[in-house]
Amino acid sequence: MPLPAGAAERLQIVALGDSLTQGYGLPQGEGFVPQLQAWLDDRGAEVTVVNAGVSGDTTAGGLQRLDWSLTPGTDALIVALGGNDLLRGLPYDASRANLDRILGAAGERGLPVLLIGQTAPGNYGADYKAKFDAMWPALAEAHHTLLVTDFLGPLTVMDSDARVAAGVMQPDNLHPSAKGVTLVVEHIGPSVLELAEQARAKP
Repeated sequence: MPLPAGAAERLQIVALGDSLTQGYGLPQGEGFVPQLQAWLDDRGAEVTVVNAGVSGDTTAGGLQRLDWSLTPGTDALIVALGGNDLLRGLPYDASRANLDRILGAAGERGLPVLLIGQTAPGNYGADYKAKFDAMWPALAEAHHTLLVTDFLGPLTVMDSDARVAAGVMQPDNLHPSAKGVTLVVEHIGPSVLELAEQARAKP
């Protein structure tokens, strides 16, 4: 298939994440990255999104593979990690330190970043939830990144019955269905467009 006009000037945005980014449980073409790619293409964004999502990955795993995930052609970075830290009950301080190092390394490369957070459940206690939820805006401010506070924001505002009725989650109630991903992309897409604008504005 021929490359679209202007392909040589397309930006490359690497999406570093876990199963939510990778597209766990969904047919090829229906996960987050392909749906985001289609959303961007529809808007003439001239952006290629690289899927660097690995199911089960933690913030520590993302940090370990950061260097080989970023190629010389990378123009910007999406960081969407932390959900598996939550599921494993890993210490908040460790998650924050890993994310801090990822964002710091991106800053050293001069890469604009969109940080996408997660919202902690209440079962680890109010103190853990408060600290975990607050780290996303704190990190974004410290590293001057764009921020979406909750990857699954449009879905987590629904109660579980509403999510089932709407068919936006897979049976595990952890990963969105293709329909749910569409809502997530509509939620995150404008911030990715802003990220692309930042990348194009770099000297």
